[in-house]
Amino acid sequence: MPHIVVEYSDTLTDAFDRPGFGAALHPVVAKTVDTAVAGCKTRFRRIEEAHLADGAQDLAMIHIEVSILSGRDAGTKRELSAAVLEVARAHVSPVPGLTVQTTVDIRDLDRDCYEKHEAVHPA
Repeated sequence: MPHIVVEYSDTLTDAFDRPGFGAALHPVVAKTVDTAVAGCKTRFRRIEEAHLADGAQDLAMIHIEVSILSGRDAGTKRELSAAVLEVARAHVSPVPGLTVQTTVDIRDLDRDCYEKHEAVHPA
């Protein structure tokens, strides 16, 4: 925790620096919600097919869903959303003729039901 899922249009494959985004994002998320970077997990899903707006081919999207343990107030969630958006924008290079819509959604994981197991296997 936090769990981060990033969906992005396949037209952004070369323009979206995913490794750089993840590396920059995790410390920001950890600081904002007071957790350890070691718990952050980001998964990327390239969208090969989507219908955006009127279907024109000059539009691409990035949608970032951040799931955090419940209990954070609305102000913290707004701060996190804005910070995630800022990091994302910094890691997408312009693509001539393409408009990129980037959105962020902060979700709660039910603290009373969330479980985690971590198995450490010595080398």
